[in-house]
Amino acid sequence: MKRNRVVITGLGAVTPLGNSVATTWENVVAGKSGVGKLTRVDASQFPTVVAAELKDFDPGHFMDKKEARKMDRFTQYAVASSLMAVEDAKLEINEKNADRIGVWIGSGIGGMETYEQQFAIFQEKGHRRVSPFFVPMLIPDMAAGQVSITLGAKGMNSCTVTACASGANSIGDAFKVIERGDADVMVTGGCEAPITNMAMAGFSAAKALSTNPDPATASRPFDLNRDGFVMGEGGGILILESLEHAQMRGAKIYAEIVGYGATGDAYHITAPAPEGEGGVRAMRMALKDAGLSPEDIDYMNAHGTSTHYNDKYETLAIKQVFGDHAKKLAVSSTKSMTGHLLGAAGAVEAIFSVKAIEDGIIPPTINYETPDPECDLDYVPNEARRQEVRAVLSNSLGFGGHNATLVFKKFNG
Repeated sequence: MKRNRVVITGLGAVTPLGNSVATTWENVVAGKSGVGKLTRVDASQFPTVVAAELKDFDPGHFMDKKEARKMDRFTQYAVASSLMAVEDAKLEINEKNADRIGVWIGSGIGGMETYEQQFAIFQEKGHRRVSPFFVPMLIPDMAAGQVSITLGAKGMNSCTVTACASGANSIGDAFKVIERGDADVMVTGGCEAPITNMAMAGFSAAKALSTNPDPATASRPFDLNRDGFVMGEGGGILILESLEHAQMRGAKIYAEIVGYGATGDAYHITAPAPEGEGGVRAMRMALKDAGLSPEDIDYMNAHGTSTHYNDKYETLAIKQVFGDHAKKLAVSSTKSMTGHLLGAAGAVEAIFSVKAIEDGIIPPTINYETPDPECDLDYVPNEARRQEVRAVLSNSLGFGGHNATLVFKKFNG
């Protein structure tokens, strides 16, 4: 069966580092932190007082304000990012091509904020006062649904929910749709708006969040003194196209997506499998799919959550997959700057991977101050590094034992 080559032609994002890809990437390269004081909820109720929130995001810049009120924040982030990505790709969607343009956008938890607000109304005022938009604002697939409606994209429309791997899995799944010929274009990525009372309470109870009170230094992947991740929010969208379709319309090509691996740990609901065994299989699967050897990878965007076991086991997994090349491989966690965007993380990190290839810049791991003997790779500490980047591997790992790996490479016609 013919396998279509798939390229990236458009990018869009809203993140704690900026409400566009350009601003976000500029701050990533500068090593700036998007973490600040927790303001979305009452921080006095929680052991953690920091979060990576969006700054000055106004949905009215991207959609009708009346329509925005019918969407949870996570959907607003997806619509905003998708509109920017489509504009960036100079993609025109019309009656002639709509059924060959699909949408695949993941979210880990969907409309948690809407659920909490509407449940409070139900308890206080009864079922008659619950919003008729409650269910369509809550369900995780509504990001893809609303983007499809907004853009008029009538092709395959789906949503992958795999916790913190949702964004990466969605991109990988969309990649395969085009590769096998079921669509010419896919609008894909992830979105999340998890800074809510119950999400903060749940992750705090699980002792997963950093309790470092200093926003600037709380997210510190691979550092000996890491003490948990920092909750973040946002959205990232990529426009994937078959190479033939992109060339036919003269589109700008950022990079090519060439590999996708997805595995399950079959081990534990939250903890990664010992020595990152599931991640090892996902990375090997992605490299095989890409037709690349470990030595072909110049940069790896790690999952790197700033939790003890993730960073330790991901490091072990990298060593197992890359062997001697692991010591030469540049590995960084951009979560040191964005916080952990849960279901949006893999999508935003895919954008960083593509920008690293385009600009020849490897993002840093900031707040790397005290090396951990168990984490002994080149984590690109504290400052971005300029070098040619021909191929990037990006990892996303999620509760439930979900492992997703994407491989991007410089486009050569």
